[in-house]
Amino acid sequence: MKNLSREIVSRIEEISMPVKIMHVCGSHEHTIMQHGIRSLITKEVEVVAGPGCPVCCVPSVEINECVYLARQGVTITTFGDMLRVPGSNGSLSDAKADGADVRIVYGINNAVEIAEKIEKDVVFMAAGFETTAPTTASEIISEPPENFSILSCHRLIPPALEFLIESGEVNLNALIEPGHVSTIIGTKPYIPFSEKYGIPQVVAGFNPFDVLIAIYMILKQLKEGKAVVQNEYRRVVKEEGNVKAQKLMDEAFYIKDKQWRGFPEIPDSFYEIKAEFSHVNARENFDIEIEEFEDVVTGCICGPILRGVARPEECTLFRKECNPMNPIGACMVSKEGTCNIAYRYGSI
Repeated sequence: MKNLSREIVSRIEEISMPVKIMHVCGSHEHTIMQHGIRSLITKEVEVVAGPGCPVCCVPSVEINECVYLARQGVTITTFGDMLRVPGSNGSLSDAKADGADVRIVYGINNAVEIAEKIEKDVVFMAAGFETTAPTTASEIISEPPENFSILSCHRLIPPALEFLIESGEVNLNALIEPGHVSTIIGTKPYIPFSEKYGIPQVVAGFNPFDVLIAIYMILKQLKEGKAVVQNEYRRVVKEEGNVKAQKLMDEAFYIKDKQWRGFPEIPDSFYEIKAEFSHVNARENFDIEIEEFEDVVTGCICGPILRGVARPEECTLFRKECNPMNPIGACMVSKEGTCNIAYRYGSI
């Protein structure tokens, strides 16, 4: 294994050049930090983390919606990572501490089971990218119990990538595309970025060899003057993706513009529940009253971190006021968050 790593690193060094590569996957950042990949490769090859954590990308306004419902007596169900993500009026964990019925589930099917057993209204906070959206879509079209609703927080990765490229803020030259998302959407949605912007892309798996090979493949493209989408993760990802899952999402959701944490409104980046399934849409079933606010925590730079223009170590709160036991910003909450990963594996 060590010999293989040395061989890949050696090949990277042979064709290295100044380049900024962005990945958009918490699992990739975990691999990069845990195995010290940034310290293995030459410094002129910069690998930056983008908005790859679905929990981190949920803005305060959607946290506030769930906190409001919880405080109105609605049973809120969601993934464990969502409980401590800060809104402007506290988190779901705070609401739970005050007596609200907030429950951790491992999937939407567990939330449906809860609704079948109790008479209270149950809302599932459905966070995640295209990876988890199909399971939500499946329940939407399966006639769940009358007391069950969904508050969709699902987001699409390709529109966020186009926003980052167009903005020019991060000045990226290439992309390592997420393996999990790509198992659903395939490789085709990334092609326009290479064709329109001349950006090399590689869909990569999650072990350190996958990431190193992806970096080498990108550098090889740049050296040869190419800009295409390559699939390093062929053992899992197919060109067409998961067609059945895509059909489920198309049936249950429509796509709309939406704000992300740390981003302004991104066009066509959000899955909302279609009108024919409005009886399952929590935003239609409840009068959710929340105030307008600025989605910024004083001193926290989670937004720039999610956009790939800052690292956790640049934040004055990092490892001090902000840590996994007391997360000030969303990027410190989830194990897929860039700040949480940097806290656990150090500045490497």
